[in-house]
Amino acid sequence: MSAMPSVDVVDEIFLAVPRERVAAEFAVPARWPQLWPDLRLEVVTDRGPQGVRWTVDGALVGSMEIWLEEVLDGTVLHYFLRADPVGPDGRPAPPSARRAAAESRRRQRAAKTIGFALKERLEGGREPGAPPAPLSDAG
Repeated sequence: MSAMPSVDVVDEIFLAVPRERVAAEFAVPARWPQLWPDLRLEVVTDRGPQGVRWTVDGALVGSMEIWLEEVLDGTVLHYFLRADPVGPDGRPAPPSARRAAAESRRRQRAAKTIGFALKERLEGGREPGAPPAPLSDAG
Protein backbone atom coordinates (compact mmCIF):
# COMPACT_ATOMS: atom_id res chain seq x y z
CA MET A 1 0.00 0.00 0.00
CA SER A 2 1.39 3.41 -0.96
CA ALA A 3 1.80 6.42 1.30
CA MET A 4 -0.38 9.51 1.00
CA PRO A 5 0.51 11.73 -1.95
CA SER A 6 2.72 14.70 -1.13
CA VAL A 7 0.47 17.07 -3.13
CA ASP A 8 -3.13 16.85 -1.91
CA VAL A 9 -5.26 19.77 -3.09
CA VAL A 10 -8.98 20.07 -2.41
CA ASP A 11 -10.80 23.20 -3.56
CA GLU A 12 -14.28 24.39 -4.46
CA ILE A 13 -15.93 27.45 -5.94
CA PHE A 14 -19.56 28.37 -6.62
CA LEU A 15 -20.42 29.35 -10.19
CA ALA A 16 -23.83 30.91 -10.85
CA VAL A 17 -24.29 28.92 -14.06
CA PRO A 18 -25.81 25.51 -14.85
CA ARG A 19 -23.43 22.60 -14.37
CA GLU A 20 -23.72 21.54 -18.04
CA ARG A 21 -22.10 24.85 -18.93
CA VAL A 22 -19.28 24.26 -16.47
CA ALA A 23 -18.87 20.64 -17.64
CA ALA A 24 -18.43 21.85 -21.23
CA GLU A 25 -15.29 23.73 -20.11
CA PHE A 26 -13.61 20.44 -19.18
CA ALA A 27 -15.06 18.25 -21.95
CA VAL A 28 -12.58 19.36 -24.64
CA PRO A 29 -9.16 17.66 -24.23
CA ALA A 30 -7.48 20.39 -26.31
CA ARG A 31 -8.20 22.87 -23.45
CA TRP A 32 -6.50 20.81 -20.74
CA PRO A 33 -2.93 21.92 -21.61
CA GLN A 34 -4.08 25.54 -21.25
CA LEU A 35 -5.39 24.84 -17.74
CA TRP A 36 -2.63 22.46 -16.61
CA PRO A 37 0.36 23.06 -18.95
CA ASP A 38 2.80 20.76 -17.13
CA LEU A 39 0.40 17.84 -16.74
CA ARG A 40 -0.77 15.13 -19.14
CA LEU A 41 -4.25 13.87 -18.39
CA GLU A 42 -5.99 10.64 -19.31
CA VAL A 43 -9.69 10.24 -18.60
CA VAL A 44 -10.51 7.49 -16.12
CA THR A 45 -14.21 8.35 -15.74
CA ASP A 46 -16.22 10.85 -17.78
CA ARG A 47 -19.38 11.55 -15.81
CA GLY A 48 -20.75 14.10 -18.28
CA PRO A 49 -22.36 17.01 -16.43
CA GLN A 50 -21.18 15.60 -13.10
CA GLY A 51 -17.47 15.96 -13.96
CA VAL A 52 -14.34 14.06 -14.95
CA ARG A 53 -11.67 11.93 -13.23
CA TRP A 54 -8.19 11.71 -14.75
CA THR A 55 -4.89 10.02 -14.18
CA VAL A 56 -2.10 12.60 -14.10
CA ASP A 57 1.36 12.30 -15.60
CA GLY A 58 4.06 14.84 -16.42
CA ALA A 59 5.34 17.08 -13.63
CA LEU A 60 3.15 15.13 -11.19
CA VAL A 61 1.96 11.52 -11.10
CA GLY A 62 -1.38 10.71 -9.52
CA SER A 63 -5.04 11.55 -10.01
CA MET A 64 -7.22 14.60 -10.49
CA GLU A 65 -10.96 15.11 -10.42
CA ILE A 66 -13.50 17.79 -11.22
CA TRP A 67 -16.86 17.07 -9.56
CA LEU A 68 -19.75 19.37 -10.47
CA GLU A 69 -22.55 19.60 -7.92
CA GLU A 70 -25.85 21.35 -8.65
CA VAL A 71 -26.54 23.84 -5.85
CA LEU A 72 -29.37 26.39 -5.91
CA ASP A 73 -29.28 28.08 -9.33
CA GLY A 74 -25.66 27.20 -10.06
CA THR A 75 -22.82 24.75 -9.64
CA VAL A 76 -20.20 24.04 -7.03
CA LEU A 77 -17.00 23.04 -8.81
CA HIS A 78 -15.09 20.66 -6.55
CA TYR A 79 -11.44 20.13 -7.51
CA PHE A 80 -9.20 17.34 -6.22
CA LEU A 81 -5.53 16.75 -7.06
CA ARG A 82 -3.64 13.95 -5.36
CA ALA A 83 -0.18 13.34 -6.77
CA ASP A 84 3.56 13.27 -6.25
CA PRO A 85 6.26 15.13 -8.17
CA VAL A 86 8.26 13.09 -10.66
CA GLY A 87 11.87 12.24 -9.93
CA PRO A 88 14.73 12.00 -12.44
CA ASP A 89 13.74 8.40 -13.26
CA GLY A 90 10.19 9.47 -14.24
CA ARG A 91 8.64 7.79 -11.21
CA PRO A 92 6.89 9.48 -8.27
CA ALA A 93 9.46 10.96 -5.92
CA PRO A 94 7.95 12.58 -2.83
CA PRO A 95 9.92 15.74 -2.01
CA SER A 96 10.87 17.04 1.39
CA ALA A 97 8.01 18.26 3.56
CA ARG A 98 8.94 21.88 2.78
CA ARG A 99 8.98 21.32 -0.99
CA ALA A 100 5.74 19.32 -0.82
CA ALA A 101 4.02 22.15 1.06
CA ALA A 102 5.31 24.71 -1.46
CA GLU A 103 4.08 22.59 -4.39
CA SER A 104 0.69 22.13 -2.72
CA ARG A 105 0.35 25.91 -2.21
CA ARG A 106 1.32 26.51 -5.85
CA ARG A 107 -1.31 24.01 -7.05
CA GLN A 108 -3.93 25.51 -4.70
CA ARG A 109 -3.30 28.97 -6.19
CA ALA A 110 -3.54 27.50 -9.70
CA ALA A 111 -6.89 25.88 -8.84
CA LYS A 112 -8.22 29.22 -7.56
CA THR A 113 -6.99 30.99 -10.70
CA ILE A 114 -8.83 28.50 -12.91
CA GLY A 115 -11.99 28.71 -10.81
CA PHE A 116 -12.11 32.51 -10.68
CA ALA A 117 -11.37 32.81 -14.43
CA LEU A 118 -14.28 30.46 -15.16
CA LYS A 119 -16.50 32.38 -12.76
CA GLU A 120 -15.71 35.70 -14.41
CA ARG A 121 -16.14 34.42 -17.96
CA LEU A 122 -19.17 32.16 -17.50
CA GLU A 123 -21.18 34.33 -15.15
CA GLY A 124 -20.78 37.35 -17.42
CA GLY A 125 -21.24 39.85 -14.57
CA ARG A 126 -24.43 38.15 -13.35
CA GLU A 127 -25.85 39.74 -10.22
CA PRO A 128 -27.13 37.46 -7.45
CA GLY A 129 -30.67 36.31 -8.25
CA ALA A 130 -30.49 37.49 -11.87
CA PRO A 131 -31.03 34.99 -14.69
CA PRO A 132 -27.92 33.36 -16.22
CA ALA A 133 -26.11 35.17 -19.02
CA PRO A 134 -27.09 33.93 -22.50
CA LEU A 135 -24.92 31.25 -24.09
CA SER A 136 -22.38 32.59 -26.55
CA ASP A 137 -20.75 30.86 -29.51
CA ALA A 138 -17.30 31.87 -28.20
CA GLY A 139 -17.45 29.23 -25.36
